[in-house]
Amino acid sequence: MAVRLRLKRMGRRHRPFYRVTVVDGRKARDGRVIEELGLYDPLLPDESKQIKLNRERIDYWLSVGAQPSDTVRGLIRRNDAAAAAPA
Repeated sequence: MAVRLRLKRMGRRHRPFYRVTVVDGRKARDGRVIEELGLYDPLLPDESKQIKLNRERIDYWLSVGAQPSDTVRGLIRRNDAAAAAPA
């Protein structure tokens, strides 16, 4: 089974937000998930609150071979950069 970390679209029309999920790579974008790992709301005005990730679980899934989508990989990098930046 090819496990992927990818986004699941939620919300209403013209007001989307996304859940970062672990899914079987053969399933549909909004299909059944194995686990939810965080949220991404691109429409929030405060960029520091746009991404909320469970980093421990993401590290676990990456360690067992799950592949992140390009978008999720970018979100992880953005989240790490925001966490490393001094307040």
